Amino acid sequence: MPPPVAVRLDKATRQRIARLARARRKTASQVMREAIETGLQKQEVNVFPYDLMAGLIGVVQSGDPRGSENMGRKFTELLKNRA
Repeated sequence: MPPPVAVRLDKATRQRIARLARARRKTASQVMREAIETGLQKQEVNVFPYDLMAGLIGVVQSGDPRGSENMGRKFTELLKNRA
């Protein structure tokens, strides 16, 4: 069995854990282990940039449906003009 880990929690958090443990008929340690596991799973999910922007894609109308064509060339020209 791995050695125990000490974590300092404020009084309100300890009370929330105790209340949840009583409601679920589990130990406070079980509740904390489950909370840590859930938190880790949420942070380990691979999120792709498209997923973060999916709600915004196609929302704004720029007026030019071909505006993104040759963007590399356009960007290069823009940088040259700035210099």
